[in-house]
Formats: sequence, structure tokens, C-alpha cells
Amino acid sequence: MSKASEKKAISGRETLHENTWHVWPRADENTEKLLKDVLYSGRWALSGQYTGKKPYERQFAEAFAKFNDVPFCVPVCNGSAALTIALEALGAGFGKEVIIPGLTWVACASSVLRVGAVPVLVDIEPDTLCISVESVQKAITKKTAAIMIVHLYSSLADIDAFVKLSQETGIPILEDCSHAHGAIWKEKRVGTFGRIGVFSMQQSKLLTCGEGGAAITSDAKIYDKLQQLRADGRRYVKSPVIGQMELEEIGSVQGYNYCLSEFHAAILLDRLKHLDEENRIREENAKYLDTLLSEIKGVKPIKRRTETDLQTYYKYCIRLNREAFGNYNIELIGDALALESGIPIETIYMPLHCNVLYKPDSYLIADKQISLPISKEAKEKCLTISHDVLLAGRKDMENIAKAFEKIRKQSIFKK
Repeated sequence: MSKASEKKAISGRETLHENTWHVWPRADENTEKLLKDVLYSGRWALSGQYTGKKPYERQFAEAFAKFNDVPFCVPVCNGSAALTIALEALGAGFGKEVIIPGLTWVACASSVLRVGAVPVLVDIEPDTLCISVESVQKAITKKTAAIMIVHLYSSLADIDAFVKLSQETGIPILEDCSHAHGAIWKEKRVGTFGRIGVFSMQQSKLLTCGEGGAAITSDAKIYDKLQQLRADGRRYVKSPVIGQMELEEIGSVQGYNYCLSEFHAAILLDRLKHLDEENRIREENAKYLDTLLSEIKGVKPIKRRTETDLQTYYKYCIRLNREAFGNYNIELIGDALALESGIPIETIYMPLHCNVLYKPDSYLIADKQISLPISKEAKEKCLTISHDVLLAGRKDMENIAKAFEKIRKQSIFKK
């Protein structure tokens, strides 16, 4: 990112932040060391020959499972692949439905379509932007195979309510934790409350290797399915032999080649060691920023649930009263704030039923008139700040708040 001092705010003056922000993704000498180890190891993939050393893919799987206090983890090539194998492992397919939030990344819906099931879009909670349990209850039918809860941006879904609903209905919960690596709800990591928890390790995520993903579970039978689904019907052998492939052909389910490379796994293994500390810094700065922004007219940080022991921040999310900013559209306000603060400030996802990337008609699914008023309103009022900004200092948080107050007071935003 170029220096903020090179950017001019719409007032014509320099931005408040004159230094470069933290670079993301992060790496250090140890990251480089592990990558070099892979490079000269003679094994770059899970499907490579066993060299006598435990592959990084398996090392990361064990480390991430331990981190989340579950027995099983299956790494994959990206978050969409994690969603796909998780859905199939839960029995989602032709003739089935999966309930998903109407406000989320398009992969949540496209993965449901990919396995042949129908995504059922429901609305969100206004305070957290996470999927609403009341909306889900109304959408359940005899065809419902799974409920996908997404912990969105800087909030956690109402986990207790969804666990209770799952117990009452027998419908499994699939937790999408792609925005919530390491978050803790009542002393347990998220991703461990549903039957399966899935993660994306794409470049912008809290734990990243560029492109990657993982599915975690405590169910041994589901773990066996997940292994086969990500490796063309193959799973780890019990006793690997040097010079032979470390996979055995089982074929009890039809799988895909969704394996994570040794390079990506090595990066994840290294960066996992830093995740808790980075999350601690983000949370500390986010709480401080909450206090600062709450004092500004028309600015309200997204709600933090009281059950949350550790909140993670993929995107720090803010709801604006646009009247306090001249009632201009949220894109213009966001652009002005970005110029003033020197950091990327973006709008939230487009609700799926309006998203140009979501094309269910290509899957011959009948078009339905969907109304998601809370998701639509959120799109018109919410802005986000990337998590890497929260790795800066308290003075930087103060400058962000000053930028919000300055833009609010500018004459261009007063009608």
C-alpha cells in the first residue's frame, strides 16, 4: 500500500495517517525456512511419495485440530472446497435444501449448488449481521439437510440458539468460520459447535497461505468421508512406506482433488503460531476503536455478544446513520473516509439475491421473489475496515476516529 501521505482527502489536505500500515500477509525467516525445506524435500504434495518425514499437510492438520481442541482436521485447497466436502459429508445433495444467510460471500451459496442442493436464503440480525435463528426456523422444511451459520466480519452468530435448534430438529449445523479463526464462545473455539466447522485461508483471512482451507470435526465417520472427498476417494494409510504414496484407495464415496500443497501447509503451520497473539492485538485495538467511534454522532460499531470470550475481526464493521453524513450513499461516504484516513474502507457484501455473482438460474433452479430487508438495509448503511489495520497502534485508532469525525463535519456532507 502506498503511503497515506500521498493521498489527498476531499478537503485537499493530507490524510491523518502518514505512515504505511502493516503489510498483510505476514511472513518471517521461519516461514521462509519451512518453504525452503519443502522445496528441497522431494515432496510437494499429499499425493507425493512418503520420504520418511511426516508431511506438512498432516503436521498442519494435527496442529489445527489441537488448536481447536477437536480430534480431526482435513486441510483443503480453499474455503469453497471445504464447504463442498462438508456439505456432501452431511448428506446435502439433489432433492435437499441448505439454509444459508442472505448476507455472506457467494461461495456459501455456490457450494450448495455445486453438490446439487438448493440454497435457501434467510435474513440476518440487524445488530450483528449474522444469520437470524428466527428466520431459519421459518425456513425449515422436510428437505432441509443442513443449516449453515456464518460468523460474519466481526460478529459471531447466536451459537447457543442454533445448537438448541439443531438438537430439537435433528438438522446438523455447518459452521462457516472463514472470518473467525480462533474466536472463542464460552471457552470453546468456534467451528466446534456444529457437526463440521470450515475455514478459508485465502490471502485476506486471519490465518492465510494465499489459498487454502480446512474442515474440522469430532465425528470419526464424518472425518473418514471428508478425507476421501478431498482426495479422490483416498485417505491416509495407517503405516506409510518410504517411496510409496501415503494414500490408500477406499472409494466409499466419490471424491475430488481438493488437496492442499506442501508449500501452503508449511506456511499455515508457521503462521498458526502467531494467530492468538495477532487476534489479541486486534481485539484490544477494536475495543478501543469501539469506544472512540461510539462517541461520534451517527457511528455505531457492530454488536459484540456477551457470550464471546475472544472476538476476532476479519473486518471491523461499522453501521452509520447516513443522515449524520448528509444522507449521501454509503459508497461515497466510504470513499471519503478512506481518503481521509489513508486506509481501505469498504462496503459490505451485496445480499445474495441481488449479487451479480450469484446465478442460480444456471442450475435450473426456479427463480423466486426473495425479500431480505435487513440484509438490504445493512448494505446501505455499513462499512468495514480490514483486520490488518487493527495490528497498528492506539494512536492509529485515534486517527481513524478523527477521520470519521472530520468527514462527518465537512460541509460537503451537510445538506
